[in-house]
Amino acid sequence: MIDEYSDRWALITGASSGIGLEFAHRLAARGMHLVLTARRQEHLEELAADLLTRHGTKTEVVVLDLAEPDAPKKLYDEVKSRGVEIELLINNAGFSVVSDIASTDRERVMQMVQLNIGALTDLTYLYLPEMMERGHGGIINIASVAGFQPVAYMSSYAASKSYVLHFTEGLWAEARDKGVTVTALCPGTTQTEFFDVAGVEGWLKKHRYQTVDQVVKTGLKALEKKRQYMVSGWGNYMLSLLVRIATRRTVVVESMKYFRPQPQKDKK
Repeated sequence: MIDEYSDRWALITGASSGIGLEFAHRLAARGMHLVLTARRQEHLEELAADLLTRHGTKTEVVVLDLAEPDAPKKLYDEVKSRGVEIELLINNAGFSVVSDIASTDRERVMQMVQLNIGALTDLTYLYLPEMMERGHGGIINIASVAGFQPVAYMSSYAASKSYVLHFTEGLWAEARDKGVTVTALCPGTTQTEFFDVAGVEGWLKKHRYQTVDQVVKTGLKALEKKRQYMVSGWGNYMLSLLVRIATRRTVVVESMKYFRPQPQKDKK
């Protein structure tokens, strides 16, 4: 980790599990203090206590559901009221919805869009201008290898991550000469509760995946190298290139085999 981040504060959204949890452990081990936010208070308090024991890390816990439209500004104001200046923002909170068109929960999809796109955008614009004015800081936005292509049965999720990727790259170009790095981390299938939440329980058992440790290492490497984006894993990186070569029709039709709903057996 870059020395300049030691003894400074990072804000991690979705910090209670998965990639966000791993970022918390790795940043604490490198001397950062943390603002942890998610919906599950018990998980956050357990994490804060563990980080204090292991690393002597200062932590601030803010329990919020960032899918609520006014939550990002509430989070920003709360952090300000505690006298904390954010040096590194990890926009990790997000989820997916996997279903066919007829079965899609419209309200759930709109919550996902608000979290994956709305909250991430809002927090980025709340903190990025301050970082640029100071002349230092960083933002890691969690995109996805799915952001490089359309994906059937999870169309809204893939589109949301395409937004995150392009949004981040544009800001990277604007901020790079101001001492601030904005980078998009693009994982593929990762060993988290992501697929269970998305509605495809057991999907991990049938596919290759990376660990959160591998993904977070890639994210921190991207930040250190001041990259506008980085795909985690060579296989995922090759996939991100292949989908640019194939026709768009081929790419999206091929994507149908991954999450096609299984026919329900008649109950007798």
